[in-house]
Amino acid sequence: MYREIQQALEEAAKDDSTLIAITGCGDYFSSGNDLYDIGKNMSEIQKTNGKWLKDLIGHFIDFPKPLIALVNGHAIGLGVALLGLCDIVYASDKAVFQTRFTQLGLCPEGCSSHTFPKIMGATKANEMLIFNKKITAEEACVQGLVTEVFSDSAFQGEVWTRLKAYANLPKNSLAVSKQLIRSGEKEILHAVASRECDLLVKRCFAAEFLNILKNFVQKSKL
Repeated sequence: MYREIQQALEEAAKDDSTLIAITGCGDYFSSGNDLYDIGKNMSEIQKTNGKWLKDLIGHFIDFPKPLIALVNGHAIGLGVALLGLCDIVYASDKAVFQTRFTQLGLCPEGCSSHTFPKIMGATKANEMLIFNKKITAEEACVQGLVTEVFSDSAFQGEVWTRLKAYANLPKNSLAVSKQLIRSGEKEILHAVASRECDLLVKRCFAAEFLNILKNFVQKSKL
């Protein structure tokens, strides 16, 4: 799935679109990494040293057009972390946000170790990244992770009306303005993403994560 997202971003960067919106389906914006999938691909993770994840995050960092997240429901794991790399985040009032990194024996990813403290402040970021705190859409908005919250019944209609208005703005002006704002941080973000991915690969082979993965597989077979 990561490769499909990268390909979609690559195509969107080159087409005639003015901006890009990303959203989920049903009750979820993102559901977090599939532990089964990680377990089946341990050799590939070790062989590539997490290149697949570095490439994905790099595409978000370098994406040249405005990138807007529409959080329609539960946002878990990497999908939450990547919100810090989006330009605007709109959320339904039914959305909840949780990273669960340390709960799984892993570590922050998606540049969240840099973007979350910058956006939310260190202590609020620590609650989410270190202690896995689940927050509501309203809490995320107060803390700066979410731009605006809409009632779930009106969410789709209101945000798409707004996006259509944004899409009528001069697209080259939007792109250069975004790039100007992002330019001072690009090098930092790539360095952060590299450090996070290197540590995440190590955590994937640490005893804590391997025990969690083993217990997950055993419980799933019951």
